[in-house]
Amino acid sequence: MGNKQHDANSNNSNNTVIAVRLTKGQDLKREIQALVSQHQIQAGSIASCVGCLDSIHIRLAGATKSLSMQQPFEIVSLMGTLTPNHQHIHISVADSQGRVMGGHLQEGSLVDTTAELIIHQYSQVSFTREHDPQTGYTELVVTRT
Repeated sequence: MGNKQHDANSNNSNNTVIAVRLTKGQDLKREIQALVSQHQIQAGSIASCVGCLDSIHIRLAGATKSLSMQQPFEIVSLMGTLTPNHQHIHISVADSQGRVMGGHLQEGSLVDTTAELIIHQYSQVSFTREHDPQTGYTELVVTRT
């Protein structure tokens, strides 16, 4: 995870908190994928992310097109469910005029100054994704372990 400057973990019998600070140039989606792999997360969620990006790549609602822009953005919200094979992450960002846009986080969203990321890992459940014929998408399946 390249330029990561701070990494702190705490856990109890049920949950683990993973806190990292990502730095300039790191790809937000790839770093989250790497954390899922490194910490062997079977079920997780993004609790918080404060920071900024210098470019975004997001898939818009309806999944038919994506948006890529290169300019400063503040991360307004980042949330998602994390499984070993799929990280379903939504992001909202604000531009320099305060306009907010969002969608599914894609690779190519690069950290500008910092991104302070907190992930929760759950030990008593497992998350997987299965195709749901009603929605046409792979949807979250939660199983107690």
